Amino acid sequence: MSKTEDLVKEIGTPIAEELGYELANVEYLKEGKNWFLRLYIDQASGISLDDCVTYSEKMGEALDSLDPDPIPQAYFLEVSSLGVERPLETDEDFRQSVGKYVMVTLHEAVEGQSIYEGDLIEATDEEIVLKVRVKTREKDISIQKSNIARAQLTVKL
Repeated sequence: MSKTEDLVKEIGTPIAEELGYELANVEYLKEGKNWFLRLYIDQASGISLDDCVTYSEKMGEALDSLDPDPIPQAYFLEVSSLGVERPLETDEDFRQSVGKYVMVTLHEAVEGQSIYEGDLIEATDEEIVLKVRVKTREKDISIQKSNIARAQLTVKL
């Protein structure tokens, strides 16, 4: 995370908690000639458009009140939910996703594959276990968390 992202997370986390949300992710990036500050919020019951507006207003006020301004260039503030295909990044994300369908991309192949989709059936601090379909049978695959390049919830087709 950049300094700007760290600062925004530090400011935005208590505001999110006060409103009953979790500040799940912060991105500060340049796309074309414009800068974007993207904040992703979540809560167990889901995030509505009104939730995004409420949080955006509170964060806008908080960021505008800082002196000196920690973000010198003009930027667009965007607030949204993580959506159906939420990334899994922390141990808590994995624990809360046990029983859900996930997609995992690996740094190094396990049993000849570097991408797996399946039901997350176990998550410890060191590894996860997925129930995957291999042709006509189901199989449990253990994956070390240190080998995970990317993990996210996904829609089972």
